[in-house]
Amino acid sequence: MTKQNFPLGCSVVCISIILIQFIASMNFSTSQSFKNETSSISTTTTTTKAFFIFGDSTVDSGNNNYLNTIPENKADYKPYGQNGFFQEPTGRFSDGRVIVDFIAEYAKLPLLPPFLQPNADYSNGANFASGGAGVLAETHQGLVIDLQTQLSHFEEVTKLLSENLGEKKAKELISEAIYFISIGSNDYMGGYLGNPKMQESYNPEQYVGMVIGNLTHAVQSLYEKGARRFGFLSLSPLGCLPALRALNQEANKGGCFEAASALALAHNNALSNVLPSLEHVLEGFKYSNSNFYDWLRDRIDNPANYGFKDGVNACCGSGPYGGVFSCGGTKKVIEYFSLCDNVGEYVWWDSFHPTEKIHEQLSKALWNGPPSSVGPYNLENFFNKEIKLTIADVVDAPQIQNGEFHY
Repeated sequence: MTKQNFPLGCSVVCISIILIQFIASMNFSTSQSFKNETSSISTTTTTTKAFFIFGDSTVDSGNNNYLNTIPENKADYKPYGQNGFFQEPTGRFSDGRVIVDFIAEYAKLPLLPPFLQPNADYSNGANFASGGAGVLAETHQGLVIDLQTQLSHFEEVTKLLSENLGEKKAKELISEAIYFISIGSNDYMGGYLGNPKMQESYNPEQYVGMVIGNLTHAVQSLYEKGARRFGFLSLSPLGCLPALRALNQEANKGGCFEAASALALAHNNALSNVLPSLEHVLEGFKYSNSNFYDWLRDRIDNPANYGFKDGVNACCGSGPYGGVFSCGGTKKVIEYFSLCDNVGEYVWWDSFHPTEKIHEQLSKALWNGPPSSVGPYNLENFFNKEIKLTIADVVDAPQIQNGEFHY
């Protein structure tokens, strides 16, 4: 594990400052002429043709189908994928599609293949995500594809693209591609809250700093290979997942498990401070960050406002709130599970994952949503190359305050 040396009791603000100093010390090749550019820089509107995805079960399109792992880390059995979009379960942790499937559609791309799918065509990109994966290698180690391993898989794809397209065209594709990262939840749920030894070794602030530090290293690695435009899905209110809500001592009152949500907020706040610093240091680095926490919490608390009836219970599962992860009956915990009649009324598909309807609404927000949901750029800006950069954009990097981007 790559460990960051954060002081004991360091706050989230302190973590952010140390990480910013750490970023500034990195050996990046930045261009002063870029920083001193005063005129507006615009690009063509030709649609980008490559999309690379890294992460966990929020975006896994089937990589775990090819792993020798536990049933909890797979979704290649019914009722997953039950809504009919796919002919059979694909390994997506949903009743149908996930966020990146919709984003690919909006970008006029085909569905991106899982990296491990035999004979996959990577000419439009690839999905490296793995359900249960974390930023840290120790999270569910040996059972999933951690972020560092996902990066090594990306290197394999770049070599194949160079062989198939030629080095020049492959470099162009990689530099023009969009890189979407959705990971971190498992580091906090299983890697920390579910791991007493980790809690003994690190206080929450130290642990958040370590996760963010390793995530920053991953972004640096992709940048060094040519990546420039990054999309990030921030963490959801983890304590409000049916599985975590069921663990809350106040579960009979319907409350969320706030310790988990607090970790997610700390992670999001630290990331929102680091990304503008990366933009200052790395020439051409642009990012689209999301306020997934507030976005989803509003749907959990006010489901009727968004076309749902239930923001608390899982459609597929058992126990309080459907929080026992038994959907499909293949898990070791229990074979019995219940399944709702109308999944479109639910925010939650199973104990940990939202329904396709949530994935679709979220993908629309990420694609062209308002600054309260995504910023400083949205994914439509990236895919259609509608980015116009001025000196003010470089000097006055956006920050998130009270869950919203401010400029």
